[in-house]
Amino acid sequence: MTEAVKKFLTDYSIEVTPRVVLNIDNFVDILPKGTLVYIAYIEGTPMEDMVNTAKQLNENGFIAMPHFPARIIKDKNNLSDWISKYKDEAGIENALLIAGGIDKPYGDFDSSIQLIETGLFDKAGFKNLHFAGHPEGNLDIDPDGSRNNVNEALSWKKEFSLRTDASIALTTQFCFDSKIVIDWVDEINSMGIDIPIHIGIAGPAKLQTLIKYSIECGVGTSLKILQKRAKDITKLLLPYKPTEIIKDLANYKNNNPEFSIEKVHFFPFGGVKQTSNFVKEFLI
Repeated sequence: MTEAVKKFLTDYSIEVTPRVVLNIDNFVDILPKGTLVYIAYIEGTPMEDMVNTAKQLNENGFIAMPHFPARIIKDKNNLSDWISKYKDEAGIENALLIAGGIDKPYGDFDSSIQLIETGLFDKAGFKNLHFAGHPEGNLDIDPDGSRNNVNEALSWKKEFSLRTDASIALTTQFCFDSKIVIDWVDEINSMGIDIPIHIGIAGPAKLQTLIKYSIECGVGTSLKILQKRAKDITKLLLPYKPTEIIKDLANYKNNNPEFSIEKVHFFPFGGVKQTSNFVKEFLI
């Protein structure tokens, strides 16, 4: 395996839910200490479970980054309560700010920008604030299929990065086509948006599982790569591995050092252990 790939996978991050963490006896045996672990908020999850998961991860030597879904958070007081509980009870100073996967907001907030505009994250001294990135666009934000609103939001986030003490990054939706990713990054870079990118990659999983999650999560054109693979009976029963897209992006990054993808963020649809083992094998 090339040095470019090894470098590209260094300090990767991964996403979990409280239930996933509860079902794994010892994360330390699976993931390297210091790994950035995002905690996804699933609608209906008790806040206590989210905070306890963040605390457990931090105490075990990981860096916990909980999701803050704007449309789930009712108002500024509710947001302040979330921030205080995470910081005071679990020592959290990191957040992934997203709109949230529901159509109708619970209260005042509809977007991650509105969460930032409260000023509460800077007031609390959060050190790392990540936002969602969308290599294939987002029909929830741009129903016409354009990138106008998404790009306007990215420009706002770039401007915000210049006036906050927090480190800003984009953590993206997973994608299966390296060309789509490269074209998107080059496009936003050409607009002056050079925010560091943590590119979303689906970890090893059954093909049927990936197709299901891809449709649920609104993956676009790159889904065709999986659908084409599914038509090949010799590949249908084999687990998908993201080897090709990782190699492509790693080599592109190696040849274009200014390319703003800095890390890989795994969505472990086939399991945290399977994804961790894949990375270990990849680095041999």
